[in-house]
Amino acid sequence: MSYGGFVALDSVDISVAPGRVTALIGPNGAGKSTLFHCLCGTLRPRTGLIAYDGRDITRIPAHARTRLGIARTFQQLAVFPSLTVAENVRIGAEQGRVRDPAAVEPVLRLLGLEGPVRDTPAAGLSTGTLRRVELARALAGGPTTLLLDEPAAGLDTAEVAALARVLRALAADGMALLIVEHDLDLVGGLADTVYAMAAGRIVASGPAAQVLAGAGP
Repeated sequence: MSYGGFVALDSVDISVAPGRVTALIGPNGAGKSTLFHCLCGTLRPRTGLIAYDGRDITRIPAHARTRLGIARTFQQLAVFPSLTVAENVRIGAEQGRVRDPAAVEPVLRLLGLEGPVRDTPAAGLSTGTLRRVELARALAGGPTTLLLDEPAAGLDTAEVAALARVLRALAADGMALLIVEHDLDLVGGLADTVYAMAAGRIVASGPAAQVLAGAGP
């Protein structure tokens, strides 16, 4: 994957396994976002293969990948500000793999959004609450794979801890999770496998403790 003469991705090979948390780390410009967009279907690589459950999905568009069971969140919050929390989550239930409106309420409870906030418009809610809304919307479609783009951005310490508990529970239930994240403390406490990127390549991979030991200043 390249832009003009700049190679954004070069021979990248990663695996995201069910029931495990995989993390992707690296400095800005390393190629993490480009890889993430290729996996989500918002970018198409010129060469290479993206496989999902043994199926080649390289040329399948983003919305079709959602139907297959791949859900994502965004680095820049992407909610509908005029819609309530519950309405935002309902969109995920309608567009996902399962497409079951009944999935909304359990997901709201899981993310602590079942009280009065469920009927509150998204506009004006705190960053931490909006991160939970976006995650709830992704989960409402019943995905088997969840791609998270800097889910801890803008969260305080308590919110990061609560996020980690939810993600651990999802992995324990068999979901495959891929996290692109700069918070190395979160990565170290959560990820089973870490891939480190630099200049469009994977430069290290393995258990979190092993990779993060070489990721310091």
